[in-house]
Amino acid sequence: MSLAEAGHPVAQWKLGKMYAEGDGVAQDDVRAFEYFSRIANAHAEDSPSAPQASIVANAFVALGRYYLSGIPNSKIKADTERAREMFSYAASYFGNADAQYDLARLYLKTPDASRDDFRYGARWLGLAAQKGQHQAQALLGQMLFNGDRLPPQRARGLMWLTLARDSATPDESWIRESYNRAVAKASEDDKTMALQMLEHWVQGRRD
Repeated sequence: MSLAEAGHPVAQWKLGKMYAEGDGVAQDDVRAFEYFSRIANAHAEDSPSAPQASIVANAFVALGRYYLSGIPNSKIKADTERAREMFSYAASYFGNADAQYDLARLYLKTPDASRDDFRYGARWLGLAAQKGQHQAQALLGQMLFNGDRLPPQRARGLMWLTLARDSATPDESWIRESYNRAVAKASEDDKTMALQMLEHWVQGRRD
């Protein structure tokens, strides 16, 4: 009996990822979904400080993302509410930063987002950014710099965008573009203040 069959979350996670990415096996989202579901079903109540907690939280995030888009030619249909439940659980119970970012986006990108939706979204975005989730830092930075439904804080926005740019992957050109646009518009004062805020942030992470 393999570790994955025995319900070992790390082994199930690795197999799920392999099927999701087609890494060494034929890509199969339905099988990936099944492995992630097994982890979520068996370990939802695990302590957030358990060694496998981050894997369990990641399984919830992966399931949430599948529910956002659905899996073509399968019984897994797009279901935003179910996605929200998955992200919500991983974000609040496990404090997972990716889940917090995905949840924030669900609240912020709802076409008819209410003020409450927006408040929830901004709060989750802030939590994920504080934890170092670079996509959250980029989105929050963009919103603060442009005063997009948040009171403009150009220096703080630039600080978040700078942090995000440093962690962005090569295919995340939207982050570099956001940063470049902000820098082009920022005043010298904005830049000086952003630099001071960055130094505080780095210092705070070290303490």
